[in-house]
Amino acid sequence: MNKQIKRIAIVGPESTGKSTITAQLALHYNTLWVPEYARYYCAALTAPCNLQDEINMFHGQVALEESITAIAQKDLIFCDTTFLTVKIWSDEVFGETPEIVLNALPNYHYDLYLLMDIDLPWQEDPLRDFPDKREYFMQVWHNELQALTANYTVINGTENRLDNAIAAVDRFLFDH
Repeated sequence: MNKQIKRIAIVGPESTGKSTITAQLALHYNTLWVPEYARYYCAALTAPCNLQDEINMFHGQVALEESITAIAQKDLIFCDTTFLTVKIWSDEVFGETPEIVLNALPNYHYDLYLLMDIDLPWQEDPLRDFPDKREYFMQVWHNELQALTANYTVINGTENRLDNAIAAVDRFLFDH
């Protein structure tokens, strides 16, 4: 691939508006976005999730993102989360992360991360698990992004969340 695609990842704890903001940003910037593969995968599970499922979700997220990147007509895409979520969930639920995920993390680059704050009310969803651990997971996200020396900014606001996200993306796009 000859073109250099800027990848902006929208990440954070559960029920923080990641999917909504991702779709809205893609619409605003008239570009493509990558949905969260794990949502589709987990919805189809007939047994409790295990480490092999986490590896499958890692591969699925990467393949989906690469597919969207390959067809992108613009030099910008938005990603509704990344496989860093696989690490965070694996560590929390299984006490370990599959080695393939750990090995890939430092080699998979996002130009900007928008870390969604936990200031939105919790929305029940059968695929969400930890309504009482939002502060904990917010700190985990900070720690993981700092460990990657990621370029990230926290996006908050209930009424002006999208405006805050657009302002952060504009700062990134036009100040670089």
